[in-house]
Amino acid sequence: MSDDPLIRVRGETVLQVEPEIAELTVHLQARDMDRRRTLDRLSARNQQCLDLIKTYGEAVERLETTGLVVQPVMRERRRDEKVHRYQGTVRIHVTLTDFGVLGELVTRLGDLELTAVQGPTWALRPDSPVYRRARHQAAREAVGRAREYAEALGCRLTGLVELADEGLTTHPQREGYALAAAGDLMRAQSAPEPIDLEPETQTVRAAVEASFTATAPDDL
Repeated sequence: MSDDPLIRVRGETVLQVEPEIAELTVHLQARDMDRRRTLDRLSARNQQCLDLIKTYGEAVERLETTGLVVQPVMRERRRDEKVHRYQGTVRIHVTLTDFGVLGELVTRLGDLELTAVQGPTWALRPDSPVYRRARHQAAREAVGRAREYAEALGCRLTGLVELADEGLTTHPQREGYALAAAGDLMRAQSAPEPIDLEPETQTVRAAVEASFTATAPDDL
């Protein structure tokens, strides 16, 4: 093992960047005394919602059905199996890249019958180049800090012993908006005015720990 002095440092960087995608979750509901009519209503509302979202073309990066539930609702305070009604829910996940149409889409979805919209959740893509930039800056910060320590002691760095990735995390993401519509109570005679939604800044952190060999200090 080398007897060269070691300098151990931590390099960290924090970037504030604009989001790359916005995600919405849409919940569609249907209910009726008859199971078949419940299914038919749910299917029709699901198709109406999908057709609306697809009109936004390339602005929609991903469209996924993430849940479907159809269940009986029993009468309260009864011990028999008497069904009061049936209700169904479909959950749809939407990922958008064009924030210019986001406010319009949210209001149009919220104007649909028995529909709830959650979001937007702002985010970066998993393979965003921002993460790479943050790691590079963290590594350079570690080298610069080690050099400062070496200069303060009157020595110089001679080699890298180890570089460990301490982790990389993002901190978006509050749900920014929620809108629920219930039948004619929320239905306007014409398309609703788009809501102005401002993208939430994303915080990206990267940190590394590094060890460097160095020459002996001048004073030793």
